[in-house]
Amino acid sequence: MEKFNEVLEKNFEKLEQYVPVVARVHGGSHPEFHDVKRVYEGLSLKIQEKDTKNLKEDFSALRDFTNNYTVPSDVCETYEAVYDMLKELDQSYTN
Repeated sequence: MEKFNEVLEKNFEKLEQYVPVVARVHGGSHPEFHDVKRVYEGLSLKIQEKDTKNLKEDFSALRDFTNNYTVPSDVCETYEAVYDMLKELDQSYTN
């Protein structure tokens, strides 16, 4: 859990900023990102409430919606950064 907390501290603020922007910019051409945003918001709420014991289902859903964090070829660097940060957070939680 120590690694997870480190990754969380490094990425959480950026994710909070980037996820809504990416949903607004790319949601039309990538509707799956709305699912990513919905799951992320639930995950974020749990993290803010210090309830990090049961995040496995959230990360599993993110892996499903993102095809294991595969970045689409027609998106911006911010979209890619969100997937990279979510993947890093996921791996630090599940390992």
